[in-house]
Amino acid sequence: MIDESWSFHPHASNGAQPQQSPGLKRTALSATLLGSVMFASPLAAQVTSPAAAPTQLTPILVEGERERIEGYRANNASSPKYTAPLLDTPQSITIISEELMKDRGATSLVDVLRTVPGITLGSGEGGTPEGDRPFIRGYESSTDILIDGVRDFARGSHETFNLESVEIVKGPSSVYSGRGSTGGTINLVTKAPKLGNFAEGSIGLGTHGNQRLLADGNWSFSESAAFRLNLMKTDGNVPGRNVAEVDRLGIAPTLAFGLGTPTRVIFGFTHIQVNDTPDWGVPYANASRPDRVTPPDVDRKNFYGRASVDFRKNTSNTASLRVEHDLQSGFKFRNSTRYVTTVNDYLFTRPSFDNCATTVVGRPANCFTEAPGVEFSRADRARYRTSEALVNQTDVTGEFVLGGFRHRIATGLEFSKEEIFSKAVTGLPGSSRDDLYNPNPYGFAPANLIYGPKISDGHINTKAAYLFDTIKFTEQWEASAGVRYDNYSVTNNVISRKDNIWNYQLGLIYKPVSNGSIYVTHGTSSNPSGENLGQAGGADGAASGAAIRDLDPEKNRSLEVGTKWDLLNRKLSLTGALFETKKVNGRTYDPVSQDVSLDGDSRVRGLELGAAGSITSAWSVWAGYSYLDPKITKYRSGAGANTDYSGNQMKFIAKQSLSLWTTYKLLPQLTVGGGATYTGKRFVDDANTLELKGTWRFDAMARYSVNRNLSLQLNLNNLSNETLYDASHVGVFAKIAPGRSAMMTATYRYN
Repeated sequence: MIDESWSFHPHASNGAQPQQSPGLKRTALSATLLGSVMFASPLAAQVTSPAAAPTQLTPILVEGERERIEGYRANNASSPKYTAPLLDTPQSITIISEELMKDRGATSLVDVLRTVPGITLGSGEGGTPEGDRPFIRGYESSTDILIDGVRDFARGSHETFNLESVEIVKGPSSVYSGRGSTGGTINLVTKAPKLGNFAEGSIGLGTHGNQRLLADGNWSFSESAAFRLNLMKTDGNVPGRNVAEVDRLGIAPTLAFGLGTPTRVIFGFTHIQVNDTPDWGVPYANASRPDRVTPPDVDRKNFYGRASVDFRKNTSNTASLRVEHDLQSGFKFRNSTRYVTTVNDYLFTRPSFDNCATTVVGRPANCFTEAPGVEFSRADRARYRTSEALVNQTDVTGEFVLGGFRHRIATGLEFSKEEIFSKAVTGLPGSSRDDLYNPNPYGFAPANLIYGPKISDGHINTKAAYLFDTIKFTEQWEASAGVRYDNYSVTNNVISRKDNIWNYQLGLIYKPVSNGSIYVTHGTSSNPSGENLGQAGGADGAASGAAIRDLDPEKNRSLEVGTKWDLLNRKLSLTGALFETKKVNGRTYDPVSQDVSLDGDSRVRGLELGAAGSITSAWSVWAGYSYLDPKITKYRSGAGANTDYSGNQMKFIAKQSLSLWTTYKLLPQLTVGGGATYTGKRFVDDANTLELKGTWRFDAMARYSVNRNLSLQLNLNNLSNETLYDASHVGVFAKIAPGRSAMMTATYRYN
């Protein structure tokens, strides 16, 4: 009998040859290495050779390594910190494969996250920088985005052209990724060189002037070395929105040596350049006049910005070096170093009803009256923000037998320094007013902005150590445990704060059969002061993680009970989980002291269901459903008159969300597919007076293989042309998602 959960190695690098399991050939060298890395030398004396240990474990046989991702279904997470296959990992993890992203026509991280149940989107504005702002299971995760397991600190827009997959870990997970991670983390797994030669290029032409050019080439120039290059150019108008444009460029070369050998070295560099004409949608409401529950009923094509004024330039450069070595004991060593610089430079028009007043002569008494002459306000929101980050992370993984039980461990150290810089921006055009129902975005003179000197807003230093262990007691019972220590320090050059933070995770797995598991897990996370340095957030900016205050970290904990099943010869994965996440000492405004204290609480209870894989060789499916009950259990805000929001629903979060996508190969050359996505009603303010209604979106695709090299794919998105809202910034404005669009893509592959 083959115990597949322990017979393959999920963390082998791309291009590495299958290696025979060390099986019963482990030696004391395994324990010695573990002890040296974690300074736990007493452990070495307790480890005995499996060959001599009286154990009843089933012999381990190896039939070769299984692919990490097969179609829509994933077998393993990419991070070495996950010491078991997904089936045996006691946590909800959703993985979006490259194949699924291509089938759905997803070109950005926002495109991907729109269709993931349990995730909703937020918007930046002035204090909160514009960029990808997801909320996972009720909690913001904009600074919990990782690239190849290393934190991507800066706020920006992420592309899919160089991604192998997007991994979404649900629930508090500071033990894996460090500070934050209250609702979960998002890990972007990039493409790496492989042995062999291939080249793929695609040209996409779509409605609204959209075009997308992609190239992916891999060249092996020796038996163990390869070079891979990914290129991207995208531009065009946002479907259903006048004036708004997308203009993006991406370059990602990667060089690898030692593929298929015990020692591998991989150099990578990624440059992404965004030069969009930005769009913050339609004016919604404001604190002084929240008369309207939903956004105004205006023509979706109306553009409320300024065509020749607004801009957004977002640039990121990432250089990385990874060294991997397979030890003869079966242990593996990996060291990753990354240096990142980013620039986020923009001038937005913030449309709002700030000028609403009943005393303005010649205007309707109610600013939201459905009649001509209603005006909105255009305001300036500008920002120049740069970041630099240097991160070094070392991981050691392996298996050994201790106390008669088999252990699969991962241990490591992490050191990072992140610094934020900014420039003051003056010379702004100034605010103006226009007709709500017939806005004119033209006729504005280009802005002549003046930038001040570059100054440091502060920095964050982190030193961390962690240890994970999956323990196999019997064929049916396993346990998972992890602990992480962070030495965290932050300063904004005026105030500093240091914390020593411990987080942990404990899980128990029962496997009634080899292809199914039932688990219970408990995990924690921490939100230290200043973790979002340079960003605002929360219901009150003063109570957010952006401000540095002499307060202990917020503490979060979760309990999850779930089950996972691999069916149909392990081609289809089904998952289900019940969970509760609690923030037990959230930052809140104290109306007595008029300061921020750790006296707030919130909790999210929910249910998640998922399916991914193949029902038949011709029929693939990816589906998920999420029900969340996000509740503010205790919170006061400095906004308004020290309002108590206790008992309200957490803002920006949809209670229900659903996504279904399926494809079917009608003929050997023809594949058709389609899907539906539902996002439930969301409140966008703490008072729960402003809401975005629940909406459906329907998409379809068809792909025809002309021959073994050439294929044509048609994607139709938002078929019903529904007016969808991605997000709202606390009800000031509402961002509109793309309308109906079509894209025809021709792809040629040579190998």
